Amino acid sequence: METILICIIAGLGAGLGTGFAGMSAAVVISPMLVTFLGVNPYEAIGIALASDVLASGVSAFTYAKNKNIDIKRSKSLFISVLIFTGIGALVAQQVPVATMGNLTVYGSLLMGINFFMKSFKKEEITEATEIQEQPQDNLAEAKTFKQKIRPFLPVLCGSLIGFICGFIGAGGGIMMLILLTTVLNYELKTAVGTSVFIMTFTALFGATSHFTLQRIMPDPMILSLCALSTLTFALLGAKFANKAQAHVLNRATGIVLMSLGTFMILAV
Repeated sequence: METILICIIAGLGAGLGTGFAGMSAAVVISPMLVTFLGVNPYEAIGIALASDVLASGVSAFTYAKNKNIDIKRSKSLFISVLIFTGIGALVAQQVPVATMGNLTVYGSLLMGINFFMKSFKKEEITEATEIQEQPQDNLAEAKTFKQKIRPFLPVLCGSLIGFICGFIGAGGGIMMLILLTTVLNYELKTAVGTSVFIMTFTALFGATSHFTLQRIMPDPMILSLCALSTLTFALLGAKFANKAQAHVLNRATGIVLMSLGTFMILAV
């Protein structure tokens, strides 16, 4: 009964995070399995990534129906993320099990705080004010520099995103979301839809890499429960996200992650 309850709660947090903000399921599932069920951190990361495959895929389908996916401008990002996901999984094998477990637990709380604080920032107003105050010459130079480096940023950032995703299973969706909104200037909903689309394939490759390199098979019951509960709540989250405002999504995601992160740290 404890296993079922933990898996459902983990799926709730992971699913809502995926649906709301394209978050990787590993941010919630991995630390909960490690903390409350004593699952090997590498197996937990693999289970979380496997859960991401189905949840991210269905969430991406929901965003696609609402025309909130644009993969044409993200091809180089997609390829670089996949390549370095495999490299990250290889490097992760050299990290001690205890260290890997602690990284997953504290990462969940920190990610929640980040989302919660974002919900109170008036980004659009601040950005407009800064543009008005800057001299036109500086704006022209900044624009020219940005245009020169823009073609290379998706590849460089995608390499970092893929490595982190393969290494610890977390950060892929969130970091892609940041890249798509700040570098490629995607609108938030389109950025979320595109990030979960890419994360579907990244998670599949990452999960396969972790299970293969560790030569382990995941617990069938834990994997099934996490995948199904994550999928269920990802569907609900994606439907809500396509109609909600950005600050509401950030606040809701932050509250869920902070609550789960706090419980896990207290349980360690």
